Amino acid sequence: MSAPDRPTRRFGVPALATSMVLLLAVGWVVSGRLVHDNPPLAVAAGRTVTSFLAICAICALRPSSWPGVRVSAGRWRAVGSLAVLGFFVYYTGTLLGVDRIGASRVGLVVSLLPCITFAIGIVAFREQTSTRKVLGTLLAVAAAFGYALDGGSSSGSTSTGALVGGVALALMGTFTYALYGYVYRQHMSDMPPMVALLPVTGVATVLLGVVAALFVPLGSVGLLDWAQIAVLGALLTAPVFLISHELIVRKGPLFTSAVALVVPFLVRLGEWARGAAEAPNLASVLFLILCSAGVWMTVAARTPPPAAETPAAEAPGAETPAPHSPSPPPAPSAETGRSTS
Repeated sequence: MSAPDRPTRRFGVPALATSMVLLLAVGWVVSGRLVHDNPPLAVAAGRTVTSFLAICAICALRPSSWPGVRVSAGRWRAVGSLAVLGFFVYYTGTLLGVDRIGASRVGLVVSLLPCITFAIGIVAFREQTSTRKVLGTLLAVAAAFGYALDGGSSSGSTSTGALVGGVALALMGTFTYALYGYVYRQHMSDMPPMVALLPVTGVATVLLGVVAALFVPLGSVGLLDWAQIAVLGALLTAPVFLISHELIVRKGPLFTSAVALVVPFLVRLGEWARGAAEAPNLASVLFLILCSAGVWMTVAARTPPPAAETPAAEAPGAETPAPHSPSPPPAPSAETGRSTS
């Protein structure tokens, strides 16, 4: 696609990453309040619908994007898989988790995305590993569970069953979103995020809308809450979609998920500022620091590329082996994503 079809190309990676973090943090705080007063599935469906409509409006104003939309929609298997992994299961798991254990705890579980992405990359996509990455992953997971189970990490008391159930739901959603990053990079990284996301969010809208209509009393949601859900979807969620997918294309799934590490800190401060949680205690701060250290170990560790170990690496064309660069357009993204993992 040409440069005009990708509006985010004019922004550098630091600007995109900063914007994504701020939008994610505000989105989690708003989601926490909405889920506290409304059925989680209604919030999930409403924000996805309005995100889809916002992306539709952008595409409608950009006729140059229409051919790309038709091409991406034609990849129906990838579109269906991405809709289920990155929207239906992810939103269902995380928002049901927020309903049980709060946005702050779920936000920390979601911050494990780099570690889960790393693990999936090793098992399913033959990503390289190292002792440092393994130890970092284990440290981050242990610290996240410690934070989630710590009584001072959220206001009020939560039963052990609700904590375990909420963490499990959040982990389920986080796992599917980690897998989503790799599926997107493999099948849609040659498309501008906007045109790739239009059919994906459209299918997700149908899935979440049907489930919400069948199992949620939508009449219990007030007009003011529907308006806030619409704002959440159109002004917070849709921009995050576009920015995060641009970062996946440029820097890979692991880098993109690692950028969100700071989000749980901002969410915690946001909940404290609006009176939904007490100030973090010493144990909570310690667990957050340990989790940050673990994720940093996972992301910052580098291993030499295997091609350097063989003379063939010096031959022309050895930099882009065919197995993980199926087509010329996504090759730079895929290589960049590998180097960060």
